[in-house]
Amino acid sequence: MNRRVLPGFSLTLGYTVFYLGLLVLLPITAVFVKASSLSLHDFLGAVWTERARAAYLLTFGTSFLAALTNVVLGALLAWVLTRYTFPGKRILDALVDLPLALPTAVGGLVYASLYVENGWLGRHLVPLGIRGAYTRLGIVLVLVFVGLPFVVRTVQPVLEDLDPETEEASSSLGATRWQTFVFVILPTLVPALITGFALAFARSIGEYGSVVFISGNMPFKTEIAPILIVARLEEFAYGEATAIAVVLLVISFSMLLVVNLLESWSRRHDR
Repeated sequence: MNRRVLPGFSLTLGYTVFYLGLLVLLPITAVFVKASSLSLHDFLGAVWTERARAAYLLTFGTSFLAALTNVVLGALLAWVLTRYTFPGKRILDALVDLPLALPTAVGGLVYASLYVENGWLGRHLVPLGIRGAYTRLGIVLVLVFVGLPFVVRTVQPVLEDLDPETEEASSSLGATRWQTFVFVILPTLVPALITGFALAFARSIGEYGSVVFISGNMPFKTEIAPILIVARLEEFAYGEATAIAVVLLVISFSMLLVVNLLESWSRRHDR
């Protein structure tokens, strides 16, 4: 007997597709339609200026460094939350999700106030030559802040499901703790680490709220691509702004495709 899992499946699917089209597909279509108003020459001229190339390089470079940092920090934090019990563990676990709930503009303001020359941290770091505000280092710092939860929440379930007997078997065969980690635990974590990296990287590419307050938004120095889009909008160059948005949109969709492929590979790997 063929029975549907959910009653009213057709109705609920219809509502889902309707809202998906209204909230996601329609705005994306509008962006492509607006960008198509430019000729190919004008489109390439808008997305490949010297200023745009500098913004792309900064955007993808800082996003890559931040995602790579998040892989290390996120894996360590997930390990601590999974393997150890200590006072305040639940509070620390809840704080991991703070960047997802907190407006990113607030995070940018806090980081900027901390790392300016007279800030709590800046007054100690600036004399050492370490400048966190209005520099590329500041951009990496805020991108690490917004991307960390993606790695932690991707790696944490894998660690929780890891069978302790495999580690005990490795130890009983004479392997050191480091060998057990490298040859037993790490291969299991690799798919989750790659997925977490891709999610953090894709999140960082489109980040605007936190970066705008700490970067200084200086063209060719600390101006990321989303800020360049806003600058074009303020100049009423809507076609050029949407052209740059299309470039970021295509790259973001490519990253999501990579994430889905990695998740499929991870599921096959676990079987």
